Amino acid sequence: MSTSTNPRGAEKAARVLPEGRAAAGETLLEVEDLHVEFKTKAGIARAVNGVNYTLRAGETLAVLGESGSGKSVTAQAVMGILDTPPGKVTGGQVRFRGKDLLQMKESERRLYRGEKISMIFQDALSALNPVYSVGSQIAEMFRVHRGLGRKEAKEKAIELMDRVRIPAARERVDDYPHQFSGGMRQRIMIAMAIALDPEVLIADEPTTALDVTVQAQVMELLAELQREMNMGLILITHDLGVVADVADQIAVMYAGRIVEQSPARELYRNPAHPYTERLLASIPRVDQKGQQLTAIEGLPPMLTNIPPGCAFNPRCPYASDICRTDVPPLERFAADRASACHFWKETLDGSHRAAR
Repeated sequence: MSTSTNPRGAEKAARVLPEGRAAAGETLLEVEDLHVEFKTKAGIARAVNGVNYTLRAGETLAVLGESGSGKSVTAQAVMGILDTPPGKVTGGQVRFRGKDLLQMKESERRLYRGEKISMIFQDALSALNPVYSVGSQIAEMFRVHRGLGRKEAKEKAIELMDRVRIPAARERVDDYPHQFSGGMRQRIMIAMAIALDPEVLIADEPTTALDVTVQAQVMELLAELQREMNMGLILITHDLGVVADVADQIAVMYAGRIVEQSPARELYRNPAHPYTERLLASIPRVDQKGQQLTAIEGLPPMLTNIPPGCAFNPRCPYASDICRTDVPPLERFAADRASACHFWKETLDGSHRAAR
């Protein structure tokens, strides 16, 4: 769910868009009732359990949650890069501008991957091939998809390295991944992801293992590129601090389900699910110096053994009998907000906390 019709990208679009590209606010990607399972020795792991969301041109959707909540698996299913087997999409639709990608043959799907929807992977050092120069890896996008010769493709690679602000791009185009810092490697990954001007960019933990200053630079670069290209951006992360200033919409995932969807400002100001509330409470704050950090008790469930009822109930301080037996639907309570909690009203107005 995403009902914003005036994302920041609509206000800040910086250039005239190429013919055929989506206008600001136009729906790009629709994920509907997506299910993904993995066959494991311990049984069937239900990694994604009925995920729904919509992304529009110029909009940033942040997908939040702890490790193992299904964020990256959802993105891999959208991209069509699940390891199959053991993974398998067992239901749902993934529509790009109205066309269901899951119903396409692999040869047709491949035309969308990189061209229309692209992805920045979590670990740049692992994602880049260590035996090829960074320039050749970027240039390959143009040689394979655009049919350019080696010289032209290399020039395009240099242009992209300049575009993502890698210093001395022409001198460094023949360097190898290990010769770059973590932040520079991430910029190279971004250059590869935007090489073909995709309309949807998925960034999976793009600031992992980077220091705070470099994190800010990477996020600023992504925001700048989004404004320039009017892309829809899906930002996958477990770090609420990273997305506070960049997200238009937020989807919070837990045990393979979206448990809350909301515009960013409303969610930070007044969460409507206990899990979101506890995530926000765990963020270190400058006005709590010397105090003990708040942590969510317990661990996320094993996806082969998700508890009955609300999956969060074993860790929820407000859980009651109904939470242990009935799965709460993702209930819309405002035009652009929804919560999968039997007691979202009490969470929203704080009466749960007052009762404790």
